[in-house]
Amino acid sequence: MSARMKRKVGAENVAVVEPSKTHYYQPLWTLVGAGAKQLETSARPTESVMPKGVEWIKSRVMALDPDKNCIRLENDVKTKFLLSIKGLPEGFHHPKIGSNYSVHTVEKTWKALQDFKEGNAIFTFPNTPVKCAGAPQKIMYLSEAYWRKTGKRPKANILFNTSLGVIFGVKKYADALTEIIKERNISVNYKRNLVEVRADKQEAVFENLDKPGVTEVHQYEMLHVTPPMGPPDVLINSPVSDEIGWVDVNKETLQHTKYPNVFGIGDCTNLPTSKTAAAVAAQSGVLDKTISLVMKNQLPTKKYDGYTSCPLVTGYNKVILAEFDYNAQPLETFPIDQSKERITMYHMKADMMPFLYWNALLKGYWGGPAPIRKLMHLGLK
Repeated sequence: MSARMKRKVGAENVAVVEPSKTHYYQPLWTLVGAGAKQLETSARPTESVMPKGVEWIKSRVMALDPDKNCIRLENDVKTKFLLSIKGLPEGFHHPKIGSNYSVHTVEKTWKALQDFKEGNAIFTFPNTPVKCAGAPQKIMYLSEAYWRKTGKRPKANILFNTSLGVIFGVKKYADALTEIIKERNISVNYKRNLVEVRADKQEAVFENLDKPGVTEVHQYEMLHVTPPMGPPDVLINSPVSDEIGWVDVNKETLQHTKYPNVFGIGDCTNLPTSKTAAAVAAQSGVLDKTISLVMKNQLPTKKYDGYTSCPLVTGYNKVILAEFDYNAQPLETFPIDQSKERITMYHMKADMMPFLYWNALLKGYWGGPAPIRKLMHLGLK
């Protein structure tokens, strides 16, 4: 957004508050955790991706005061790893446990995958919204493929313990994933939420969400944890947030519902769609148009349809490219059945998307595949 705003109002009128010295392309961590990519390929110095001339404020926002049009910054920047699971994050110091959701633990996933001998391999999905809802199961399919390749598959009992009641929110892709799960002999336990990890004993404790208070203990030889997530601290009880803590924006224009000069994009908003990089790309194109009109005292006209995408990695060279809208209806770019596993979609995920991210999205030139979709479907979709 800063790159887009720089072109509208000049670099000297744009500032970015960002404490991190390194910027990560996090969608690549699915492949890092499975040994298919190196962690360093997902990282670049923040300075190298900051638009030239834009002021970079190396701090963190501590409070937002939209009534006075100001924000309060922190001087001393600290990194926190928040988890509401008993036994974590200290449990990550033990072997056989990892998480693709943190730069500190993603390589531990790959180590646990390689060190696996025999027993339960457990993959979790928490009882909260998460970044990229497909990622918790992507690493499971990759692990299964790795053990098949290394001859360990007969000794692995693979469990997907998810707090959800379905494998995926869009029926077309859920049906395809259900078939894959059946073929690969993976056990799915629905409505199971990880509440404790006893890393010294290699035990994971899950609550049965259909029977509150009832827990079950699973022994594990490998455990991949998807941590519970929520809004950043600065947004909880903030004037710009809803009652849960997400930035309260109009789902079509991305303008704040109360403050006309406040806008929201990405994972911190209450937009009823998946929190993915693909969603951010589509939102950035809409928000660009919205802000342009608001700055001219005109009403926003461009509407965001909830488009998001989730490249469901099902093997070391296979991807199901899920694309859908606010109504959980497929909104596919290519005129083919995208619920099928394809090698081409894997290369798009592993090679093309990172290139697009660094060279187009961060520079404010990529607003999602809508124009390509129109072209591919001859304007009919």
